[in-house]
Amino acid sequence: MVSYIYRFEKVLTIREQEKNETEIAYKESVRSFEEIATKLFELLKKKEDLIEFQQERLAVGSSIEEVHHYARFIDSLEKTIADVQKKVVQARAKMNWHEEKLLEKNLEVRKFEKMREKDFKVFQQEQDRIESIFLDEISSLTYNKREIR
Repeated sequence: MVSYIYRFEKVLTIREQEKNETEIAYKESVRSFEEIATKLFELLKKKEDLIEFQQERLAVGSSIEEVHHYARFIDSLEKTIADVQKKVVQARAKMNWHEEKLLEKNLEVRKFEKMREKDFKVFQQEQDRIESIFLDEISSLTYNKREIR
C-alpha cells in the first residue's frame, strides 16, 4: 500500500508558522494595550483622588499657593492623561490590526487543512479502488485455477 503524501504539506507548514508568529505578535499587542490602558486608568484614578483631596483641603481652608500648586499638578496630570489616551488609541488600533491578520492566517491554514482532508479522501478512494481491482484479479485467478483442475 502506498503512503499518503500531501502535495502542499510544506506550504501548510509555512502557513502554520506564519499563523503562530502572528499569534505571538497579537498576544504582545494585547499585553501592550492592557499595560497602557492600566496606566491610563491609574492616572485617571490619581486625578480623581487629587481633585477629591483638593476639595477637602478647600473645605478646611488652604493657602492660595497650595491651590495653585494643585492646579498646576492637575494640569500636568491632564496633559499626561491626554498623551496616554493617544497611546491607548494607537495600541488598540495595533491590537485590532494584529487580530485581523491572525484571523486571515487562521483562515488560510483552515483552507489548506480542508484541502488536505479532501485530497486524503480522494487518495483513500483511489486506494480502495486499486485494492478492489487487485482482489478481483486474485479472485479471477483463483477461479481460473479451480476450473483448470
